[in-house]
Amino acid sequence: MIAERLKKLLKGKNRFSNLGEEAIISDFLKQLDHKKIAVDIAANDGVFMSNTYHLYNSGYGGLAVECDDKAFASLAHSYMNFKNVSLSKAYVYPDNVVNLLQGYEIPYDFGFLSFDIDGYDYYVLKALLQTYRPTLICAEINEKIPYPLKFTVKYSRDYVWEANHFYGQSIGQLYLLCEEFDYDLIQVHYNNAFLVPKEKNKSFKKLEPGQAYQEGYVNKPDRTTKFPYNKDVDALLDMSPEKALDFINEYFKQYKGKYEAHL
Repeated sequence: MIAERLKKLLKGKNRFSNLGEEAIISDFLKQLDHKKIAVDIAANDGVFMSNTYHLYNSGYGGLAVECDDKAFASLAHSYMNFKNVSLSKAYVYPDNVVNLLQGYEIPYDFGFLSFDIDGYDYYVLKALLQTYRPTLICAEINEKIPYPLKFTVKYSRDYVWEANHFYGQSIGQLYLLCEEFDYDLIQVHYNNAFLVPKEKNKSFKKLEPGQAYQEGYVNKPDRTTKFPYNKDVDALLDMSPEKALDFINEYFKQYKGKYEAHL
């Protein structure tokens, strides 16, 4: 039923987001009582592959954060008429994310969080959830790391993504935050997971991470077309958890001490 609903949604025009997330986000928000405030952490230029532009363009307020000089300049230009959207050129860390949002007077239960920093995502999101409770979260996962492996890049201010497979958190790691902060996992869509606070989830089926990962990534018929760069690690999907963990440790041996991986 979820798959059929998703097919119908994605038939609509996807104007900005990467893999149809825009339609999914809009559909979820229509079914949730939420404040029309969106926060985009790692907003890039604010338009290309954006999960929030369609919201800001329809009247949502909020905050868009980007650290790259060139991307932020484009963001500022594209958002110059969005009077209710604040912009911040900043690096986001576990020890500054709450102060950053508080500085822009983001409410505790703001409506939507788009979160994708290609690094130590787990630690920043954990820090944010200790103070804030967004109604809907779209969080990037490292889709290459299969469930039930729990993988995360360790927090370090020296970390820079090298445009390879070493970044972020696995669905198993993200699910630890769901359990800790009482969020329901309601969908995995390729490399993004959607989360809703348990107390606000009146409409969506709570999914187990293994099921969500299989349906939302592994079994997608166009997975290899949309993620051709994962070919060198696709063997992970058919391995036992123990062998997959060994594979990860060997594959990331140059990053020893810079990540955590366990069952």
